[in-house]
Amino acid sequence: MHIADMTMFYAPSSGGVRTYLDAKRRRLNNVPGIRHSLLVPGARYRRHEDDRLVEVPAPPLPFSNGYRFPLRRHHWLRALHDVGPDLIEAGDPYVTGWAAAQAARELDIPVVGFYHSDLPLLVSNRFGNWTSAAIGQYISRLYGHYNRILAPSRVMAGKLHALGLEEVYVQPLGVDLVNFSPERRSDELRRELGISDDTRLLIFAGRGSREKNIDVLLDTMKQLGSAYHLLLVGSCMPEHTPDNVSVINHFCSAEDLAVKMASSDALLHAGTQETFGLVVLEAMACGIPVVAARAGALGENVPEECGLLCEPHNAAAMAEAVRNLFTADSRQLGRQARAHVERHHNWDRVVDGLGAHYRNVLGIRDTSSAGVQHG
Repeated sequence: MHIADMTMFYAPSSGGVRTYLDAKRRRLNNVPGIRHSLLVPGARYRRHEDDRLVEVPAPPLPFSNGYRFPLRRHHWLRALHDVGPDLIEAGDPYVTGWAAAQAARELDIPVVGFYHSDLPLLVSNRFGNWTSAAIGQYISRLYGHYNRILAPSRVMAGKLHALGLEEVYVQPLGVDLVNFSPERRSDELRRELGISDDTRLLIFAGRGSREKNIDVLLDTMKQLGSAYHLLLVGSCMPEHTPDNVSVINHFCSAEDLAVKMASSDALLHAGTQETFGLVVLEAMACGIPVVAARAGALGENVPEECGLLCEPHNAAAMAEAVRNLFTADSRQLGRQARAHVERHHNWDRVVDGLGAHYRNVLGIRDTSSAGVQHG
């Protein structure tokens, strides 16, 4: 079985999509009988590692930290014909998504779409709600060509069903349980931040984009006061923050981020538009509980034994939730969070689920698909 993944969301500063593809790639390439190829944008057409990585020409996207935006299908069609897979998985709904559908017809093979991002919501955030109907029709038209659609959460699967799409299945993502681990905890972070041992250290990691609601986090910290400290990690973070907030205004490596998470007391997340919320599971894997807005996929991924959910866009509610978290046994919640991720988001378990999807659309009999969830 030869699987070809393709996406434009693959750059040095990429987030969840690249994490998913790299984790899957490492595991599939070690499974007997499975070959995996990854097609990503590059400066020129280039094939690496016996076709395991193929760069497809695409122009750079200005001010995007290394992203490239494909404009023409024919480069991707050529690459797929050269690679000759048995199945294609498309990871975005743009030119590469249409190229995947066309190549699947030409090669007479199935195509799977992984719906990582909520495109109607992303567009409406920037151009207004009047775009939602048109973008919804676009999504229905594109994904109607696919044999199966995978969604990372129930809330995303529900949105796809609402657009009239039927072959939708929930396929949660995984976490690197070796890197993101409580064993990464270090006292050095507190010394670097200049805070005492009894100060509650909170952390958020991600892009400082509007939908992350960083302003709510800052207002929360104003209400919590000096007994709490927040570390913001990621690009586009605010320059002016309260005294009990520190900023690392760039992306950190996964190894560095794991140390910072494991050395904190809880993750704080005010985002309301998460399609999955990988950073939440990474924090839980590090053995710390989560306080998050009850919105998007965060409501699914933060069960009550792993943290607290609060009213969205409400700094007072979030501050109260943080206080309540530390009134309870926060360390026990952290241990339960780690156990939850080990049970449900081990990458080996995730890749087993993906293999069941692939065998199903290829018509290969499979008796091990218990982990596959229909939307």
